[in-house]
This record gives sequence, C-alpha cells and structure tokens, in this order.
Amino acid sequence: MKILLKSIGCRLNEAELQSTACDFNKLGHSITNSIDDANIVIINSCAVTAEAERKSRKLIRKIYRDNPLIKVVVTGCYATLKPEEIAEKIGADLVIDNKNKDKIAAIVSEKLDIAAVSAHAAEANESTLFKRGMDRAFVKIQDGCRYSCAYCIVTVARGEERSRTTTEIINEINNLHNNGINEVVLTGVHIGGYGSDTNSNLPILITEILKNSNIPRIRLSSLEPWDLTPELLNLFKDKRMMPHLHLPIQSGSDTVLKRMRRRTDSTTFIKSLAMARNEIPDLEVSTDIIAGFPGETDTEWQQT
Repeated sequence: MKILLKSIGCRLNEAELQSTACDFNKLGHSITNSIDDANIVIINSCAVTAEAERKSRKLIRKIYRDNPLIKVVVTGCYATLKPEEIAEKIGADLVIDNKNKDKIAAIVSEKLDIAAVSAHAAEANESTLFKRGMDRAFVKIQDGCRYSCAYCIVTVARGEERSRTTTEIINEINNLHNNGINEVVLTGVHIGGYGSDTNSNLPILITEILKNSNIPRIRLSSLEPWDLTPELLNLFKDKRMMPHLHLPIQSGSDTVLKRMRRRTDSTTFIKSLAMARNEIPDLEVSTDIIAGFPGETDTEWQQT
C-alpha cells in the first residue's frame, strides 16, 4: 500500500509522522508524496487554535471530495479532543488519539485490513523513508507538559510529560544521518521539561547527542524562557549547535502574563535574552505573541 502523510500544526506533529513513516516502511508499505498515488492518507491534526481545527476539517473534507475512494485516518490533538466530530460529522475512516499515536501503523493495518508485505520491500524504501522531500528532520524527544498556561489546550490533548530515552533519541539521529539527513531539530511539547520523569534534563541529553553522534547541525525548537539556563547556553560553544532560539514571550505586559499563568515576567525575559546574547554572539531569536488575549487593554498591548 502507498501511504501519504500530512501534518498540520507544530514541528512535533511532523516528527511523529517521521516515526509513523518508519513503522509503515517496516511493514513493507511505501510512503508517497502524491495524493494521486496514495491508498491511505494519515493526517496528524492540530487543535492549538480554532483556525487550526478549521484547517484540519478543511483538509479532511478536501481529500474526500477529490479522492472519494481513498481511506483517511486522522490522529493528533484535534482527533483526541473531538473524535466524535471527526468520525460522525466528517466521516473519517479511522480516528486515533494521541495515546495510541505510536501504534498507528499497527492499528491501521488491523482496522483497515492491510497485510504486511515482505521485508525486502521495506529495505527497498529505507533510503527515501526519512527525507520525505525535506533537508532536515524533526526528532521528538518528549511529549506532554506539566504546566497549564490559561490559553493552551495542548496540555489537555497531550497529557503529562513523558521523555524518550537518550539511547532511542541518539539511535534515531544516527539513523537519520546515515540516510542523508544533516540537520535535526529537537522537538516536543515542552522540550525544556525533558527528563523531568527520568532524572535527566535537556543539557544532559544534548551533551550525550554531541558525544555520540556526528550529525553536523542540531537545532532546538520552541523553548520556554524559564528553561534558558547557563548550563544549556554553554553547549552552544559547540559549532554544531545552531545559534537560534525560539523563545515565546506571548505578551510584554506583566498583568497579561499573570492572567495567562505564564511563569515569567517582562523583566526576567529581557534579562534571560541578554544572558543568551552574551553567551551566543551570533544568536538569532524568534518569539510568539498573542494579540487580543481576553481582557487585554490598549495600555497592556502597548506594553507588548
């Protein structure tokens, strides 16, 4: 069977689809980038905003409209939060929640009655499996978040923090590198919380990756400002660490940040950013800002 993988939303969704591609490949099925060739479409949906949900619905309906014989499987946060809506109103062939996302290939094979094929077929597709048309790969290091920012539904959809083992992560990175990938992005719901459940942390993980892999470039996905520590910044002395940090501030107003239940304030954020720029001279920084948070005044917006 030919499987098309579609992701809406965050880098974590993309990273998960890479693992899903690997699982289908092991069963002897091939990954395609063309809807015209696909027998099954796996959609990793998003629910971080109402717009993300709308895009997920639109994509599902468009695929069915243009390809009425294709099988559509929906997973991800939207599928976890509103499975009945997807199954009954939209009519997806199969809905798989986040808890079972790592078993998608097995569940699809069972529920849609897709037989595995020979191991030889799996080997034939191995070199094209990971790239899926991309120059870099996203590596999921953890899932879930222990915090509850007022605007965030992801903690409900993803649950508590769960970290992958260092060995699993390094093996995946080395496998990706052996298959032609030269840059990996470490991603998760709260990557700064890596190791909170395994007596480890993000700097320890990165140190081990640098020691036990030859991947030329390592990049971090979104990092909460309060997770920016001297120990972490010191690792950027290694030129394999890309000098970019995405630090979501969400608001520059302390009163809004308090209502958002964020664990920082504007002064702390500015100090953290100054510390980062001091340690990483060529640092590039990006951020997220929420405009129009409920109750936000013109004065609070001007503070941002």
